[in-house]
Amino acid sequence: MNATIACLPGDGIGPEVTREAVKILSVIAEVHGHAFGFPEHPMGGIAIDTVGSSLPDASLAACREADAVFMGAVGGPKWDDPNAADRPENGILALRKGLELFANLRPVRVQPQLVDASTIKADVVRQVDLVVIRELTGGIYFGPRQEADAEESSAYDTMLYSAPEIERVVRFAADLARSRSGRLASVDKANVLASSRLWRRVATRVLEGYADLDVDHVLVDAMAMHLIRSPGQYDVIVCSNLFGDILTDEASMLAGSMGMLPSASLGERLNSLGRPLGLYEPIHGSAPDIAGQDRANPLAGILSCALLCRLSLGLDREAAAIEAAVDRVLAEGVRTPDIAETGTEVVTTAVMGDLVAAALRA
Repeated sequence: MNATIACLPGDGIGPEVTREAVKILSVIAEVHGHAFGFPEHPMGGIAIDTVGSSLPDASLAACREADAVFMGAVGGPKWDDPNAADRPENGILALRKGLELFANLRPVRVQPQLVDASTIKADVVRQVDLVVIRELTGGIYFGPRQEADAEESSAYDTMLYSAPEIERVVRFAADLARSRSGRLASVDKANVLASSRLWRRVATRVLEGYADLDVDHVLVDAMAMHLIRSPGQYDVIVCSNLFGDILTDEASMLAGSMGMLPSASLGERLNSLGRPLGLYEPIHGSAPDIAGQDRANPLAGILSCALLCRLSLGLDREAAAIEAAVDRVLAEGVRTPDIAETGTEVVTTAVMGDLVAAALRA
């Protein structure tokens, strides 16, 4: 197979985890007889500094022409001025809109080797294997807003949703639930928010067509509690943009570190292979405090490569090989600092990538 994977290394530890992702995908190509290209394009703070835009037109165009997109991370204190005309996070929102990515898929699987790395009791997290589907192009991040004026007297953001936006992401989640255990939880705040009452009504209507599913509607504050108290009861969770952003960061602690969770953002746009053009990235941020120190955990990025292979390239065997290689390395007691435990071997970002690459070649 020939495929082009556009790379957006970004800021902070983004280039470091992108380097390891490319390393793993290069080994996959070598071992399985594929030809992958990895053109790099600026995005985020580095793009503001060098090109004057958090998402240059040329970068967006290249992503649209690629078969898949891998992004490292963007942002950092250097670009945190709230009054700036452009910020790195604007590039993420523009990329999601520009690629028409409406569903963000975030698997949360606790590897058996890491049950003690979580701050939650081992018997609570041991069986966790769930997926959060976060709506990605609507809600409070895209609704009408007003920045504070000079007197800082008021500002607002609007959680705006249309019925079609809700319907398509709920249907996406329901189809996924059918392929897994058949359990689906829809999260809202229908007891308070008008947008959530619409979400509840639309979700209920859509899910009437999925009578084979075990459906639950859960208020977001209750879900925040259940994810810590009894996460094993959930399989597929669908929620709005803001709620998904918060809940998946919380869920990352079940796995021991944000450095362990991959993600895929998908829409209706197809690539040259006739498969979904997806954006793949670790859920963690740019971690500027450890940037350049070779301490970042690359496993979330590497596991994102498994999603990339499976969803955008249709390479199920290769995806499973990446996941098995990660499991094998963790089983050998190797850790990056964020998941280190007593008695484990602590290695650098590059060494962890090398070990996973070696396991793929074995």
